[in-house]
Amino acid sequence: MSNKTKPNNSLLNDAGTRALIFQLLLLSVVVFVGYFLFTNLQNNLDNRGISTGFAFFNEPAGFPILIHLIEYTDSGTYGRAFAVALINTFVISLLGIALATVIGVVIGLARLSNNWLVARLATVYVETLRNLPLLLQMFFWYFAVLAALPAPANSYEFADFLLNKRGIYSPNPIFQDGFGVVIAGFILSIVAAIALVIWAKKRQTKTGLWFPAYWSSLGLIVGITFLALAISGFPIEFDVPEKSRFNITGGMVLPPEFVAVLIALSTYTGAFIAEIVRAGILSVNWGQTEAARSLGLRDSLTQRLIVLPQALRVIIPPLTSQYLNLAKNSSLGAAIAYPELVSVVMGTTLNQTGQAIETIGLCMLVYGSLSLTISMFMNWYNKKMSLIER
Repeated sequence: MSNKTKPNNSLLNDAGTRALIFQLLLLSVVVFVGYFLFTNLQNNLDNRGISTGFAFFNEPAGFPILIHLIEYTDSGTYGRAFAVALINTFVISLLGIALATVIGVVIGLARLSNNWLVARLATVYVETLRNLPLLLQMFFWYFAVLAALPAPANSYEFADFLLNKRGIYSPNPIFQDGFGVVIAGFILSIVAAIALVIWAKKRQTKTGLWFPAYWSSLGLIVGITFLALAISGFPIEFDVPEKSRFNITGGMVLPPEFVAVLIALSTYTGAFIAEIVRAGILSVNWGQTEAARSLGLRDSLTQRLIVLPQALRVIIPPLTSQYLNLAKNSSLGAAIAYPELVSVVMGTTLNQTGQAIETIGLCMLVYGSLSLTISMFMNWYNKKMSLIER
């Protein structure tokens, strides 16, 4: 008589079925918790007579915003104030990323310099700035440096630029009729430069002959744009700032709040990027450089064509984190009255309207979207630069 047992065909013994059941149970728990929190929030708001929604966006804000790139007055709506704060956040984040990248690359290369003094100065920069709190650095630039500048009547003058405690004054470009030709010429030069780079890469892949595409592209952009300026009769004038007894007339100004936040963000993040760049370059085997030199390549070409492309595969992932940190750290500008999202929306707007859920949710949505956009772009670039095996 056989003692073999029949196989158990229970659904619980199937791994796929068990996984599906566990996921459905987890989803049920999440939905239940979410529903409980939502109903609890709704009941609390109803008990306190607080209405929800974004209708307050159409109401007049009644407060000034000194730094704005679009038209805004005290009688503007909360929606307009939100747009101003959103643009200010984007501008300081993008400019900070660009400037921090330049600083990081320069300091990172300086740390690898054969010049003892240059390398040590770069080391002091990195070890000092990355070990000081960012907020403290913002206070330093705003209160200790910019606030200590002279009054407008005693401004420091550099060519047509003025520097005082109210900010940096520079000539303000005024575009005349015909400037559209210049814009069209600039766009055309960008298209031509991209086409030249693509052609040079295809030519090098096919024939092995190198062409200075990047310098030639820069020459195309400058040349075509200048030609468009000449053809249109240079349709641009500059309103130069001038000192008066108590004020500055004319020109455009970068307020001290903007300057302090930009300098602090870029120099602080640049110190971290410098170490990332240094580590990336050191990760490339020294034999690559020796092989390039044995072929007679100049050091500049060796760095640009051999070392940096390989180093980027190491640099890009941690660089993405620094870009994300910079974008989120821009919210610290609220501490020195820079009108970004946290200051305008979660500060003044929340205090005046009491719409905590809406204002906090908007800020979370904006910072989340900004971070995801940066991550998506950097992930695309990282994939583009990754080593493709044949």
